[in-house]
Parts: sequence; C-alpha cells; structure tokens
Amino acid sequence: MEIDLYLNQLTMSIFDDIKKMNEYKQEYRTARQLAKTLNYIDFGNFENVIKKAKITCKNSWQSIDDHFGDITEMIDLWSWSQRWFSSYQLSRYACYLIAMEAEGSKSEVALAKTYFAIQTRKQEIQDQYLEDKKRIYLRDQVSQHNKNLAKTAKQAWVFNYGNFVDYGYLWLYGMRNKDILNKKKLKETDPLMDNIGSEELAANLFRATQAEAKIKRDWIIWQDKASKAHYDVGKEVRGTIKKIWGTMPENLPASDNIKEVKKRIKQQQRLK
Repeated sequence: MEIDLYLNQLTMSIFDDIKKMNEYKQEYRTARQLAKTLNYIDFGNFENVIKKAKITCKNSWQSIDDHFGDITEMIDLWSWSQRWFSSYQLSRYACYLIAMEAEGSKSEVALAKTYFAIQTRKQEIQDQYLEDKKRIYLRDQVSQHNKNLAKTAKQAWVFNYGNFVDYGYLWLYGMRNKDILNKKKLKETDPLMDNIGSEELAANLFRATQAEAKIKRDWIIWQDKASKAHYDVGKEVRGTIKKIWGTMPENLPASDNIKEVKKRIKQQQRLK
C-alpha cells in the first residue's frame, strides 16, 4: 500500500516538473508540454480538448483570456532541430478543466484529474485562510473606527446616531441598512459588518475614517450637517469604486458570520 502511494506521488510529480512561474509568481504550464505529459501525440486532438475546456471556463463566468493565453512555444523535432509552434499559456485552473475534458481512458489523464483537483483544493483552502485573516483584521479596524466616529458624532451634537449611520450608507450603498440586509438575504438582526467580506469591509473602513476626519476638520456641528457630511463621504467612496470599475458594495455577496470565521481560523491553527 505504501509502495503504491509512493509510486502514485512520484508519477504525479511529472505535473510539477512542467510547471513554470510568470513574472507575477503565478504558476502556469504550456499546452504542448501538457499535451505530451497527457500522452496526446497529435496536438490537433489536444486542441479539441482545449476548445471544450474554454467553453466550460466561459460557462463558469471566468475570463478565457485569464486562463488560456496565446503564445508560441519552441519544440524539439526528430531531426535534432527546433521550431516555434503556436501554443497556450495555461493557468492551473485551465489545466484542471483540460484534465476534466480529456480522454478518461488514458492513465495520465486520470493522474492529472487527481493532481489538479488536489492542487485546486489546496489553493481554495489557502485563499479562504487569507480572506479569513484579512476579514478579522478589517472587522476589528472597522469596529474601532466606528467607535471613534460615534464619539465624534456625539461631540458634534448628533442625537440620532442610527439615522446618521444610514446617511453614510445611503450613498455608499444607495440604500439604508435594513434594505442592504434584505438585498443580501440577511436577517434584520444580523450586524452588517459581521457578515460581509474584506472588500466591502475596506470600503466601510474608508467611509468611517473619512467621515470622522471631515467632521473634525470642518468643525461640523448638529445632526443635519453631520449627516450630510457622512452622506457626502459615502458618495465619494462609491464614486471611487465606480471609477475603477469595482463591484458596488450592495452587489457583493454576504459572507459567513465573523464568529464562524474566527472558529475556522482557530481550527486551522490547531491542525498546524
């Protein structure tokens, strides 16, 4: 059993051997190298597999250009010479899709399916861990700066803090807190900041810090003026997101409650 496992790992290492890294430290493999590794002698047949993988990529709402880049590749010929041929620079995800579409009767394809499924899952876990850590940090920052904003609002004689907060949401989200929760399919009792991802938290952190700074800097006093300032800051943050073609915060999906995120991080740390 141990020998079989060792041989399996040794065989699957062939997919590591053809791995390359681009200037952004992202791994990729070239199509002609992968075709050879998967025992496709005729590259024309392999291109048919790539076409199917591209369709799957598109149907998964992924950019084909991000995963299947057109390149030329130097190939060794039987006559001990070399020649440039058209090829593709394939992301790990592209390789996974190709393995799923390739001939299942080939033992190399079976190994590729296992290899790329494992690598994809490892990356998903790593990405989730990084997002969780980022969320915990940003949530703590938002909590602290919301407290600072509340203190500043109180000093500016804001007597209805809930209404003041809603004014900040009105332009940032284009709707009030209760409508945001409804759009994200959250309960009315769910704290919004506990149930959003790092991108949305970062936008709200910017809103809170800049609203506090504006009220202090401009010596703003009274409920209506402070609310208007918060409203204006939310408008500017939304405008910046729009300018860089970002996703509007109300259209970002809700995330696991921050309590669940902290539990997940603790469990992963115990396993290390």
